[in-house]
Amino acid sequence: MSGLRVVVVGLGFGSSFVPIYQKHPAVASVGICDANPERLAAAAIRFSVESVYATLDDVLADASVDAVHLLTPVPFHFVQTMAVLGAGKHCACAVPMATELDHLHQIVEARRQAGKVYMMMETAVYTREFLYAQDLHARGALGNLTFLRGTYFQDLEGEYPAYWRGSPPMHYITHAIGPLLALAGRGATKVCCMGSGRLRPDIQVPGRNEFPLQTAIFRLRDSDIAAEVTRSWFQTARPYTEAFSVYGDAMGFEWQQIEDEEPAVYTLDPLQPGRWGRHVSIDRSPVPFRPDLLPPSLSEFADGGHGGSHPHLVHEFISAIVEGRPSRVDATIAADWTAPGICAHESSLRDGDPVVIPAF
Repeated sequence: MSGLRVVVVGLGFGSSFVPIYQKHPAVASVGICDANPERLAAAAIRFSVESVYATLDDVLADASVDAVHLLTPVPFHFVQTMAVLGAGKHCACAVPMATELDHLHQIVEARRQAGKVYMMMETAVYTREFLYAQDLHARGALGNLTFLRGTYFQDLEGEYPAYWRGSPPMHYITHAIGPLLALAGRGATKVCCMGSGRLRPDIQVPGRNEFPLQTAIFRLRDSDIAAEVTRSWFQTARPYTEAFSVYGDAMGFEWQQIEDEEPAVYTLDPLQPGRWGRHVSIDRSPVPFRPDLLPPSLSEFADGGHGGSHPHLVHEFISAIVEGRPSRVDATIAADWTAPGICAHESSLRDGDPVVIPAF
């Protein structure tokens, strides 16, 4: 495993990925690209990077570049992903994949035609909490799944880019719904969603999203299971959280209420004679990070940001390229995890009327 040339595009959030790529055993060199000259120059010094690009066009014109990781603002994801795949390079992209159904279809087709690896870099399915719950489910410890819940609260007032004010919360739900669909092993077919509250006039973009919060119920494909997702941008007094919970008929896993706590694992005990209802035991033991799933050179990053997910994302993207296989969150899965939010917003505009979600 050696020899890939990777370029990280977008050095805000993206700067945390540069040293991970630099230490991956399959990566020969790492380049960087950012529209801000000062930030680009500072990152080049900080990470001792020689390959520096002022624009994505410059990156794509370099025939020696094998793969591009896009960590740019959401409005650029569709156009930039199409450009990367169109240039015949492997593409990783931050969430969401896109914000229009037609754009999802176009990316799926572009990846097919390019024959390259695409990966939506969904942090939520590589957190320590998800890896723990996934292991419980794989071992059959949860029993039969009965219900799933995803929540994502974040307050975006202040210095956040202005485009977020016009963006429907449900357009950015992959962090909340991705873990649910991954655990269930299936997509969603139908959604009923309602907006809650109205944005204050001083932060509302005329003609754009009106809802500070949206909440939805999804029906999962070929299943009796329902999943609930609530997503908030503004005017909701709750600390930041990207959370999921999964409940089975034997055990349940529930994300910690406050970020510095531990999750709760519930076990439904056998029914005792003469007792009304069954006792549920609760375990709040620490959930471990998983450096054992990484090459030794990346283990130092295993307890980092977004629940330790960053090195796992990098390793999966690079491994998929080297092994010549689809990534864990390839274009089809990424579309299946992104489309539910787009359709949920459409349902909220109809005051909760059901909307069918396309399959990819």
